[in-house]
Formats: sequence, structure tokens, C-alpha cells
Amino acid sequence: MLQYITNTDCNVPVEDQVLAVIEGGCRWVQIRMKDASDDEIRKVVEAVKPECEKKEVFLILNDRVELAKELNVGGVHLGKEDMPCSKARMILGPAAVIGVTANTIADVLAVSNLDIDYYGLGPFASTTTKKNLAPVLGIEGLRTLCYEMTEKNVNIAHVAVGGIKLDDVLPIIEAGANGIAVSGAIAFAKDMVKETERFLAALPKTE
Repeated sequence: MLQYITNTDCNVPVEDQVLAVIEGGCRWVQIRMKDASDDEIRKVVEAVKPECEKKEVFLILNDRVELAKELNVGGVHLGKEDMPCSKARMILGPAAVIGVTANTIADVLAVSNLDIDYYGLGPFASTTTKKNLAPVLGIEGLRTLCYEMTEKNVNIAHVAVGGIKLDDVLPIIEAGANGIAVSGAIAFAKDMVKETERFLAALPKTE
């Protein structure tokens, strides 16, 4: 499972990033444009949504719950400082996918009884994509967090996020994550399409 998170620090326009990773086979995209206006995000979604629907790509927004509802995308990812997931669920309804960021088992347990669909566990490594970075987990921290989730019977999907490189993919899955969320390693690649294909090839086959 690969989620691509759009990156506003690279020179490639966000809509072109989305189209490139879709061409590379990615079927889960999070549009993350923290400093953009709703209108700017709206234009990006309108530009990529036809291709997302054509290729059955699952499209979510970072944070902008009301906008996600307006644009009828698949859901949202919420950071610790964003809208509470319970309120987001009330706005978006039962069909939307809601992901939340978690850095510790306390973060996980704080929302484990709420109606959420996945955790973004991170940051896995140091990354420039996010400001005010929480403590880096690394492979051992990730393995421990996944183990603690199992011990606490938290059976909610969890993907590793933050500074993930191609060589990290297999160790991350072996540590207990269900998937990966990648931004810079693909966004800054010379060929985003081919890099997306490489990340997908590195993931263990589920069938």
C-alpha cells in the first residue's frame, strides 16, 4: 500500500505530481498544500479528479475537512493540530476515510475508540516536508509502536510516513506497518513515474 503525499517544496506543480504518480501506478493520493488557499486546492482537485476517477485512484485532502466534503473526495488526513477526527466524521459522514497522525502509543490510544480508518505513524526519518517535527521513530521505534498496537488490540491499518527512502520500504513492512506514505523521495526524483513504479515494486505483493 503506497500513499503519495503531494509536495509544495519541489518545482513540479501539484497537479502534475498527482498525474505522474497515477501514471506510475499509485492508487492513493493525499493532496497536502498547507499554505495554499482553498481556491488553489480546489483548482488542483478539479484538474486531477477526472483522471483519479478514470484510474480508480483514492483521493484525500490533508486537513481541509469542509473542502473535502464540498469537493466530494474520499476523505482526509488529520494531524494532531487539525480538526478532531470525531468532528470530521460528523461532517464527512460514514463513508469517508479518515486518517490521523500518531507518534506514540498514547497518540494511537487517544483515538483508537473513534471512527478512524488508518494511522500515519511517523515521522519515520527526518523530513523537510513537515514543520514542528515530532521525534523521529526510526525502524526500531516503528517496530516498537507496531508491537504496542498489537498488544493493545488496536486493529486499525497503519502506514509509516516521513522521510521514507526506497531502501526503507521492506524493513518498514517487516517492522509491522501495513504500508508507506511517501512525498519527497518521489517528488524530487528525476522521473516521478519511474520512482513511483520502484516504490510499488519494493512493496511485498499482497496476493
